[in-house]
Amino acid sequence: MEIFLDKRAVRQIRLSAQDAIEEGDTESLREDVLEAFTEDQVEEIERRLDSGDFFEFLTEVMGEWGGDDLDELFELIETQLGEVGIDLKYESAAAAEDDDEAEEETEDDDEDTDDEEEEEEEEDEKF
Repeated sequence: MEIFLDKRAVRQIRLSAQDAIEEGDTESLREDVLEAFTEDQVEEIERRLDSGDFFEFLTEVMGEWGGDDLDELFELIETQLGEVGIDLKYESAAAAEDDDEAEEETEDDDEDTDDEEEEEEEEDEKF
């Protein structure tokens, strides 16, 4: 079986993992990783796990994780799911960062356009 995590889910996990690294709190990270998967995906994963509990599975992954490398966390999740026959696919960090930068540039461009339109309107009002 193949599971694909969308950009939003990957971003959610990355932000939560960064918080876990800074604060040392993996409990919130486990919950956020769990929420990144759909109910159907969680049910399928739990069917394949010996324990039948995805949260317990994530607890074990967090125990193995060094707690300081985001990519290592994704690799662990991917490897552990691979052992139960689930191929986890997601957008890489570089691609997600490129998308974030492009999105920010678009927002900046929109703001510039709005500022220019306001200036033109103010000039029009003067005459």
